[in-house]
Amino acid sequence: MSEKHYSVLLDESIENLNIKEDGIYVDCTLGYAGHSSQILKRITRGCLFAFDQDGEAITYSRRILDQINDNYEIINSNFVNIKSELNKRNINKVDGILFDLGVSSPQLDETERGFSFHKDAKLDMRMNQNQKLSAYEVVNNYSESELTRIFYEYGEEKFAKKIASGIVKAREEKKIETTLELVELIKNNVPEKYRREHHPARKVFQAIRIEVNDELNVFEKALNDSIDLLATGGRLCVITFHSLEDRICKNTFKRLSEVDKVYRGLPFIPDEYKPKIKLIGKYKPSKKELDENNRSRSAILRVIEKE
Repeated sequence: MSEKHYSVLLDESIENLNIKEDGIYVDCTLGYAGHSSQILKRITRGCLFAFDQDGEAITYSRRILDQINDNYEIINSNFVNIKSELNKRNINKVDGILFDLGVSSPQLDETERGFSFHKDAKLDMRMNQNQKLSAYEVVNNYSESELTRIFYEYGEEKFAKKIASGIVKAREEKKIETTLELVELIKNNVPEKYRREHHPARKVFQAIRIEVNDELNVFEKALNDSIDLLATGGRLCVITFHSLEDRICKNTFKRLSEVDKVYRGLPFIPDEYKPKIKLIGKYKPSKKELDENNRSRSAILRVIEKE
């Protein structure tokens, strides 16, 4: 498993967290412990809290982290619950938080998870394999208008309506069971030129995955809660992989790093309208990283510090 997993923007993330040996840190996306293991190595008297919903990833990561030290706790929960889960543990302020929002390479490579449009598998795409809603339900039960909306909004797919219509017609004959059945349907409902330019299923699969896991709403809530949880001087690092996530991140950071426009330019600004955060930087993978891992190509790391 470790050979298949590549932690994106690892060095840049760890450096920007400004890790203190007695600090409290949160990895909202444990995955296969790439970032978490590097955080834990730098903590001798502090604590790491790591969130994940994937039982297989948790089992694997626990073996990795146990070899480093025991200053950690894995929380088997969606990171949307970051505030409530930490509050249960009497943690109200932390020194650093990390989000790596990409689907992990092992999840993509494990055919049965149904994330990949290159391999045949049952339609699934659930991050939390205990939840009911899967890609199968979305593809076979959503109305044509609902499918059109998610393909357009979450996939930014310009042929959303035609693809949705094709899916609805096909499922009248038989249920759509597998990833490659869906890929074939998508191919048949976009122009040939579009098929030649890039894989026609990429955006639709992204859209379905976001819908199944409610990724954008979950991220936006967790992002705001994370900023509230940061101690003064604490750092937040967010790695995004597509424009929808990055837009939420960028807009949230912009809003909270500026003086409210009503008070801008005034000699006295009430504390509640002063900037809550300071922008630290934006980073993209180096050429070396891109050569080693092509899946890093769309990644963006944004870093802020709590004022």
